[in-house]
This record gives sequence, structure tokens and C-alpha cells, in this order.
Amino acid sequence: MEIEDILKEKILVLDGAMGTMIQRYTLEEKDFRGERFKDHKHPLKGNNDLLSITRPDIIKDIHAAYFEAGADIAETNTFSGTTIAQADYHLEDAVYDINYESAKIAREAADEFTTKEPHKPRFVAGSIGPTNRTASLSPDVNNPGYRAISFEELVTAYKEQATALLEGGVDMFLVETVFDTLNAKAALFAIDELLEEKGMKLPIMVSGTITDASGRTLSGQTTQAFLISLEHMPLLSIGLNCALGAKELRPYLQVLNKEAGFFVSAHPNAGLPNEFGQYDQTPDDMAEQIEVFLKEGLINIIGGCCGTTPEHITAIAETAKKYAPRALKSESLEV
Repeated sequence: MEIEDILKEKILVLDGAMGTMIQRYTLEEKDFRGERFKDHKHPLKGNNDLLSITRPDIIKDIHAAYFEAGADIAETNTFSGTTIAQADYHLEDAVYDINYESAKIAREAADEFTTKEPHKPRFVAGSIGPTNRTASLSPDVNNPGYRAISFEELVTAYKEQATALLEGGVDMFLVETVFDTLNAKAALFAIDELLEEKGMKLPIMVSGTITDASGRTLSGQTTQAFLISLEHMPLLSIGLNCALGAKELRPYLQVLNKEAGFFVSAHPNAGLPNEFGQYDQTPDDMAEQIEVFLKEGLINIIGGCCGTTPEHITAIAETAKKYAPRALKSESLEV
């Protein structure tokens, strides 16, 4: 059964935060280096994507924990899996392997759970983050015309990442935490070009991030403008994640529900961070907030972002079971 058909019947559950779970392992520099990178000349601690190569056991255990908690879709451990982001660690040459191995690990975990529970197929979404550069804004306040990255450079980097994810076995792509829609357009252009070359079709999810109470992305778009900028693409879903908690996301999800011809997704943070950057919202509290917009029929895909754990996903999955998915506004959806 195709994911598009399943989404018409029930709300699917995305997994929770990868970084939050990795922190539980209190890893050291040697864990990130492993054997392959033991002589690398630059510090690697904190490069979580690299663990797919050096500690694949941990990454697979995290995927398994989320599937056990009730997740239908696992995101690959590749949020920073571009040459642009990996340049911070001088690991551009490892990008293909990071993405391929991440997809392979998630694929193995998904297939194992699907085999155990054929009535609940598990899927893998290739996570494509925004990079640490923006194509729309200048990082130099004294030179507003300056750009640290070009559209073409982003396309090249995203295409390399998407190729490895595809060859590693993902079921779909998730272009997420979009703070600059021009970056997202580069990712979508790269994916479209790749799939055309391969003669393939794969579902594509896009998820933006509203950065504060102004209701805009970092590059200044409202939720409606974000949707309009991307709705020419035949997306599987469009949604919002990160930056805000479920309660704060609700008005912007209402906009997507009203306007979007695609399925709608949300994976909010576990509330807003405290003064120490930690997330205090309990699984029950988060599920209670999410239930408000499940009751309103705003959602097709629900999960968790920063601060969420398998315990949060269990509470969310149990809550989502009680509600019907949002009805598509357009029956002409093609993926």
C-alpha cells in the first residue's frame, strides 16, 4: 500500500529528535572518530551525522526505539549531511558515506519492524536540513547584497546528498526546518533533477520553521507566502517543525489546513526551551497540546522535533489513533 493511500485513512506518526536521544549516550570524541577518522586533524565531537559511520549501533537503536514507540516514519540521521554543513568539520569527502549509511541503517530498522508488523508498514524519510548558509540574506550587515552561498552551490550540495540517500534506500525525502525558502527551492530543484535522471518518482515532504511570535520564517515569509512559494511542486506534504512548541504552532497550521492542497505535517518541539536550552515539556503535556489540532482536523503527519523522545512519540501516537486525518483540499494531488 502506498503512503499516499495510507495517509487518507489515518494520521501517520513521524519520529522524534535524533540529537536529544544521542545526548543520552554522553559520547566522547573517540565515538565520533571511530577507526576511520581517528587521525582526522579537526575536532569531530558533536557531528551527530558522522555516528552513522562510527557508531551505527547507536543510530539503529534510536530508530528502533522510535518505531517501538509507535512511529510510522523514521528520519535519517542526515540533518547536516551536505558538503556545506560538513565543511565545518572538514569532512566534505565523507558526505556520500554519511548519507548512504544513514539511509541504510534506517532502512534496516524499518524493514525489521515491517516484517514483524506487516499491518503497520514503516517508512524512511531522507532528512535534508537547511544547511548553515542562507541564499536570501546577507551575513554582513554592512553589505546587504552579499551572499555566502549561491543557488547553484546549494543545488550541487543537495543533489549529492539526495543521491546518496536515494541509493541508501529511502522511501521519500523530507526537506525540513526550512528558514529560507530559496534554500528549499534549491533542494527541491536538486531532487527533481535527480529523480528525472533516474526515471523515478519519490514522495517529497517539506517542513518550514516559524522562528518567533511574528509568525514568519527567518527570511521573512508568512506561512501563506511559504506555501505559495512551493505549491507549484507536486509535494506529498507541507508542514512546520522546530523553533516553536505545539501550542504556538497551531495558528500557522490552521493556515496550511485552509490553503494547502497537500497533506499537512507538524513535528513541533517539546515546548519552548528554558534558560539552559533544555526542553521541559512532558510527553503527556505535549500530547495534550497536539490533541487540540488533531480535534480540529489540521494534521495528516505528526511527530516531534527538539527535546522529544520515544516517550513523547508514544504519547503522541496513542493520541493520534483517536482521530481521523485531515481531509485533502484537492483531489488532483499527484506525487
